[in-house]
Amino acid sequence: MIKLDILSDPICPWCFIGKTHLDKALAARPDHPFTIEWHPFQLNPDMPSDGMDRRAYLENKFGGKEGAVRAYAPVVENAEKAGLSIDFEGMKRTPNTIDAHRLIHWAGLEQKQTQAVDALFKAYFTDARDIGDHDVLADIADEIGMDAAVVRKLLQSDADREDIAKRDTHSREMGISSVPTFIVAQQHAVPGAQQPELWEKVIDELMEQVNNTES
Repeated sequence: MIKLDILSDPICPWCFIGKTHLDKALAARPDHPFTIEWHPFQLNPDMPSDGMDRRAYLENKFGGKEGAVRAYAPVVENAEKAGLSIDFEGMKRTPNTIDAHRLIHWAGLEQKQTQAVDALFKAYFTDARDIGDHDVLADIADEIGMDAAVVRKLLQSDADREDIAKRDTHSREMGISSVPTFIVAQQHAVPGAQQPELWEKVIDELMEQVNNTES
């Protein structure tokens, strides 16, 4: 198997789009060689712990309402092309994602990491839920077969918070500045929401290499 490390944030729309493209390629190549691991990267590491009003956040980040609309136009276009329905109108708050990343980490210990990522994307983008809220995160844990009571207790502690922050910082020190970033075989970085066709080509080339090595 070949490691595919993915740096992502559950509130990053390009990460949602990028995963959707990757999933289509994996479905088209069911014998793909990838074993996938998700890694934390906060788009807003300085976000207040309880998040902030989403409209205020976007207008502050992009220099007003018109700037925010311009910045999100390609997101809306590419989401629609990928067949995704994103409830931008329903999203009222931009959360701090440290706790969502902690949930992804704990889910990984139970071999449910990708399920957690999928559930977080759906909760935030499709259902417009606040994934910084502990009740929402406990519900997501329950949905994917984790013990919601244990997760809630962990969320109320500082468990793994420092570890997540250190991993995020390490990625930035390695030169990662945006997400999604995909790292193939721990050496080839593929940035951005690449189309399924690119991933299919990557998988075909990797499979050819594997077959040549074995023959």
